[in-house]
Amino acid sequence: MANETTVPLLPCASIDDIESFYGVLGFRTTYKQRKPNPCVGVQREGLHLQFFEIAGFDPEQSYGSCLVITEDIEGLHRAFTAGMRAAYGKVLVSGTPRMTRPRARKNADGIGGFSVIDPGGNWIRVFSRTATTPAPAGRLAKALANAVVQADSRGNPEQAVRILDSALARPRAGDDPVEQVEVLVYRAELALVLHDPETATAMLARARSVPLTEAESERAAPAFTNAADVATAVE
Repeated sequence: MANETTVPLLPCASIDDIESFYGVLGFRTTYKQRKPNPCVGVQREGLHLQFFEIAGFDPEQSYGSCLVITEDIEGLHRAFTAGMRAAYGKVLVSGTPRMTRPRARKNADGIGGFSVIDPGGNWIRVFSRTATTPAPAGRLAKALANAVVQADSRGNPEQAVRILDSALARPRAGDDPVEQVEVLVYRAELALVLHDPETATAMLARARSVPLTEAESERAAPAFTNAADVATAVE
């Protein structure tokens, strides 16, 4: 009894929207029916998901969620990113559907994770099987880690914003400039989630203006990649 498979069964407002979205992410449809109850199954390699349609369902009120454990979190995120860019011309970082970036989760022993929020409002939470990240040491890194727990894990971007705004309002001489860039870019991303493009634009401008050495610029490269996705979403 070692080969069991569990397949999440998640709610949605439209199985057609679900099928289309997951097709963008590289899934194929394995099953679909209209009657007696609308449902659809999708698969990407070993990842299976099934969905059932509920008339009048509000994705914003969904509690649907599941965990996906993978050996290659970065590779899976890159594949999803490429699919979104090909289909939509950008990575969806706000609204429903959307996708977060891989970040270490303080509430998961530092294991890296990202989330896909699909058209049904379901949180597909992707975690690395083994990779861990050391606990953050800097003041801004700790604030960022706390904010990620609130927004990316608990779905509470408002509280995450309060954490980051408090940290940014009290700059200190010893703050790591790379951490400052990371906080500003994440704050911009959260602004988009909260439908505030003006703040997103302002935070990105602040991030670009942070003085960095050549070595610091290399460390900040992933954050600036994220910044480019956020900037595209603002346009």
